[in-house]
Amino acid sequence: MSAPRIRAAQPGDLATIAALEEELFGIEAWDTESLLDDLERPGRTFVVADLDGEVVGHAITMLAGDIADLMRIGVDPSRQREGIARRLLDELVGQARDDGADRMLLEVSALNREAISFYAATGFTQVDVRANYYKDGSDALVMKRPLGPSCNWSQG
Repeated sequence: MSAPRIRAAQPGDLATIAALEEELFGIEAWDTESLLDDLERPGRTFVVADLDGEVVGHAITMLAGDIADLMRIGVDPSRQREGIARRLLDELVGQARDDGADRMLLEVSALNREAISFYAATGFTQVDVRANYYKDGSDALVMKRPLGPSCNWSQG
């Protein structure tokens, strides 16, 4: 089985990504118009995992000064647990460092134990809780990861 290539997202990827969003995030899914806005907006990094021409994952960050906000990361359920999310995250961490960020923040549903475990394994720690943050009423855990040159978590 070949590994997907991580590359910049293109407009032609958005329909596939929107369908993936719906499958992964349900009522929290971003539509094609929202995804296009992130693709075109300055300060965003939007990458996909491309496996033989098929998008099997995507991730988006927003840079605000020295902070990179991990806005989105998702992998096709049939391709999860293959290291694709880690490769997407590693790409975004490297880009954020190159762009001058020294930390990355994210919000994740307190109900999403699998994602919380993934983030903890890649160097994120919980720093706050946002009550009733999501449309389903669940809380968001705010997590932070330092991005200094010695903070390479891809080995873990």
